[in-house]
Amino acid sequence: MKTIMESLDNNTITSFFKSLQDTITIDIEKCDGKAVFTEELWDRSGGGGGRTRVITNGNIIEKGGVNFSEVFGILPHAAAEGLNVDKNQEFFASGVSIIMHPKSPKVPIIHMIVRYFELSNGLKWFGGGIDLNPIYIKKKDANFFHQSLKSVCDQHDPSYYPHFIQIADDYFYIKHRNETRGIGGIFFDKLTPSAECSIEDLFSFIKDVGLSFSPIYLTLINNNRDISYSDKHKQWQLVRRGRYVEFNLIYDRGTKFGLDTSGRIESIFMSLPPQVNWLYNFQAEEGSEEQHTQSLLKKDMDWINLE
Repeated sequence: MKTIMESLDNNTITSFFKSLQDTITIDIEKCDGKAVFTEELWDRSGGGGGRTRVITNGNIIEKGGVNFSEVFGILPHAAAEGLNVDKNQEFFASGVSIIMHPKSPKVPIIHMIVRYFELSNGLKWFGGGIDLNPIYIKKKDANFFHQSLKSVCDQHDPSYYPHFIQIADDYFYIKHRNETRGIGGIFFDKLTPSAECSIEDLFSFIKDVGLSFSPIYLTLINNNRDISYSDKHKQWQLVRRGRYVEFNLIYDRGTKFGLDTSGRIESIFMSLPPQVNWLYNFQAEEGSEEQHTQSLLKKDMDWINLE
């Protein structure tokens, strides 16, 4: 594992991920104005570790996390099968994962991950993305979110946004509910270097995706933080949070990889909201705000030009 760990590229990548974690935690604390992150340093028995930072009971964020990890060692067989790569290899993986569950049902849930993965056979790639999960979908916010991501993508490759939004639609889809988890975003996996796109080019893209988080989310918070809400709105929030939990526990690949590589359980499940409801056969009222949002939770929506 020594050759992987001592490579300049990996040191540069992990240094950026650490600084990204620092920047975002500072930005969220300033925006919230009350709560601060608590940090836990952890070690993985097979090699590596990370920094888990969690914020709770704030003015805006009810529960959120900004996690950094850097793990390595022999790739477990279950993880190799899940990644569709050869077994009995050494691996190195690093990244930052973020989840924010706001107190107000008018402020959307957001999730981001940026990560790097490398195998001892020389295979390496970046992955990640950002997706938004509004409790109540607003055209203005959806347009802003997707236009912001498109602008980041277009700086690197005009084909990125249309390709990655489709991947996000397919990935963040709750099959057993026949609905998307939210309004999607961009998602990409196994972005490998090529003759046309070097590892440095891919890293530049990953950096821009990561650095877009704070400007995007702070705008969405400030657009909605002062909107009043009722008990009915909170009830719908808890129902929608339940959908988030269903996706993470059934379909999320990051959760599965963490479990397959003996990751830290508290860090893996940090993404789950503090409170949820599963109401039997819940149906949104005809013509309600809730039904309107429910009707928009589908693939292939043009969020930039939504009427």
